[in-house]
Amino acid sequence: MTHATNLSRPIVEALYTEALVLADEVRAVFARGTHEPEIGEDTMTRLALSTEGLKTTTRMMHVLAWLLNQRAFFSGDLTQEQVRLHGTLPADRPSDEKALETLEPATRDLIAETEQLHKRIARLNEAWRSGFEMASPARAIHSRLERRLSDFSM
Repeated sequence: MTHATNLSRPIVEALYTEALVLADEVRAVFARGTHEPEIGEDTMTRLALSTEGLKTTTRMMHVLAWLLNQRAFFSGDLTQEQVRLHGTLPADRPSDEKALETLEPATRDLIAETEQLHKRIARLNEAWRSGFEMASPARAIHSRLERRLSDFSM
């Protein structure tokens, strides 16, 4: 996996699209958990579905909120300072391993996917807050060329 040296609109847009698709899958899976209990349905499974569904949905909403803040910055609706003050990605709440054991494998896989996406966004958030520049790719290439040309002129 390559490491980004800045955060650009195409990166944010690709992640936003990925997050929307994943959020829709999460909604579809966990909406089924709101039905009336079937006869013989395990109470622990319903509880696990509820608690893990809440964590997973919250995780996705945090990711989407972070991405929406970045999109607003690139659109000029938020300043970099506003994003730094109000665009923090909250820490993730890990899943309960015991609860996960009661869920279907496909549901566990979906939860794991959301956790991985949150980790990726958290790494981007940390890198951005640590100082890699938020500039267009063209400006980044221009800056690199300027640095290399200055190295040759010495």
